[in-house]
Amino acid sequence: MKLNSSTKIIMSKVVLVPYRISHVEKYHSWMNSDELRKQTASERLSLSEEYEMQQTWLNDENKCTFIVLDKEMLETSDNEVESMIGDANLYLTSTEKDLIGEIGLMIAETSFRGRGYGKEVLIGLLNYGIKRLNIRKFVAIISLDNSKSIGMFHKLNFSKVSESIVFNELTLAREVDADFLQFLEHSTDIYVEAPT
Repeated sequence: MKLNSSTKIIMSKVVLVPYRISHVEKYHSWMNSDELRKQTASERLSLSEEYEMQQTWLNDENKCTFIVLDKEMLETSDNEVESMIGDANLYLTSTEKDLIGEIGLMIAETSFRGRGYGKEVLIGLLNYGIKRLNIRKFVAIISLDNSKSIGMFHKLNFSKVSESIVFNELTLAREVDADFLQFLEHSTDIYVEAPT
């Protein structure tokens, strides 16, 4: 998270901010949900372990973690914790020729699901990964039970790489090419990076 520790991304519906200590308690409450842990392949952690994890992520050179805020709620309340609706991650790995970004995103607040928030977060992560990190390929590993997420990635022309029945996961990938760059350019009205 060192890479994005002082960057926020402002879009039409959401604002992505670095994952900070002030966000941990609400994040921890989300992760008490069996459904969310299953969909994100996460283990249950105690609150103290969650604080430790946040600090580990903060110092990780190969991970960009953002908390997703509802922009309208943030503008009304000026309170990040009250405005939290999910999180978004890029896990970075290098090959001999390219930087690969594995995408993880979660809209934890159920009232914000199915309303285009996940897609906007995904578009923001893709833009950030390409513009700031020079990622040339994106990967997503998704629970086979999460048909909405799989559908969202398919709409962005992510292709199936593999499927694991044992782990109940589907791996999708998308190379960054001229068509993809043009698509991203026209996929959002607002994309602004700003200091936190």
